[in-house]
Amino acid sequence: MDALQQILFALIAITAIVLFAKRVGQIRRNILLGRDEDLSDNRGLRWKNMLLLAFGQKKMFRNPLVAVIHLVIYVGFVIINIEVLEIALDGILGTHRLFSRLSTPLYLLLIDGFEVLALGVLAACVIFLVRRNMLRLRRFLSHDLDGWPRSDANYILITEIILMLLFLTMNGADTVLQARHYGHYGSAMTGDFLVSRALHPLLSGFSSPALVGLERTCWWLHIIGIFAFLNYLPFSKHLHIIFAFPNAYYARLQPEGKLKNMPAIQQEVLYAVQPELAPPAPAAGEEAPVVPKFGAKDVFDLSWRNLLDSYSCTECGRCSAACPANLTGKLLSPRKIMMSTRDRLEEVGRNINENGSFKDDGKNLLDYISVEELRACTTCNACVEECPVSISPLEIIVEMRRALVMEDSNVPAEWTGLFSNIENNFAPWKFSPDDRDKWSSEV
Repeated sequence: MDALQQILFALIAITAIVLFAKRVGQIRRNILLGRDEDLSDNRGLRWKNMLLLAFGQKKMFRNPLVAVIHLVIYVGFVIINIEVLEIALDGILGTHRLFSRLSTPLYLLLIDGFEVLALGVLAACVIFLVRRNMLRLRRFLSHDLDGWPRSDANYILITEIILMLLFLTMNGADTVLQARHYGHYGSAMTGDFLVSRALHPLLSGFSSPALVGLERTCWWLHIIGIFAFLNYLPFSKHLHIIFAFPNAYYARLQPEGKLKNMPAIQQEVLYAVQPELAPPAPAAGEEAPVVPKFGAKDVFDLSWRNLLDSYSCTECGRCSAACPANLTGKLLSPRKIMMSTRDRLEEVGRNINENGSFKDDGKNLLDYISVEELRACTTCNACVEECPVSISPLEIIVEMRRALVMEDSNVPAEWTGLFSNIENNFAPWKFSPDDRDKWSSEV
């Protein structure tokens, strides 16, 4: 590789890394727009969760066949990209197959393993393409995925197929050139690789210069494809490749189904029951106490953990497939709750990028998530239970419903009588507390 190619490679690599870092920085800023929440407890259990859920993909194995196929893609793509280190060093130093100089037998073993995994990734991606686009599974047909989300998944699978084909073709052309002792290829002499040797009959008819052109084209397209993939990730649902790990680490540890109470609400109820405990009204000239906000109207009112959830969502639809409200035809889709939260957060982020700080745009989460969706939730926790990385659409739904009820008094007419009875009689029924035991005298 001549000096011009080394300079070109360095420029491409630096540009890709800077752009990726800038985008990740914006996402981090967006997540930290949420309310603070301390999740630093039980570090041992959190590390265990991360190992089991993110690395081990524990919940995926509820469907063993799909889990194994997904694991092949995950492990294969990650391990194969270890080779990117060699490619990067070759690009910077102008060498060719640098690591083969350390130990030819070990290098041959590694590349053979990479090629087997590449073949597995190819097969798995084809299976998932068929599964998404031909088998017509209900959770992939949902209108949640109309437009970009549906295309996004297909683009990623097709990109992975192309990258694996480039990798295998590059290796096949390389080993044919080695066998011909052509140029610097003859100095590597790694021997044939396990999978790409099957391409030799197709490649042997090429002239040596043509093979060099093919090998170099595949080399450049492979590394540029990886850099492009790196910068595509932050705009894609496949950001979960990175965020699944912190998301699993910061997963909720309280018992399933336990909802977080709001101390401010409990305090107000206490004052209603025991008015003598309420603080006195501020004297003249004193500042009135800050009125607490109840629930969440916008992304700023959610916790940073909820916002991390939105970026970690894989859009797999397992949550919606398990949701009883969704299954009975109601509008609610937990997957859409997460996608809509992320969409709103992205819009807020663009607002900050344009104005330096957030400028009120007159919108909130209710412009993305309807009241009908929120009221359809039964708080059964099925969506959280099914999520492979313990995302909680339920928390966002509950916080938004609290805001509807306690901030906007937006409740169905049937609920107003219930609330009135609780306020006046301390029970849902329209009976005075003094008359509650009256039934016993009538038995």
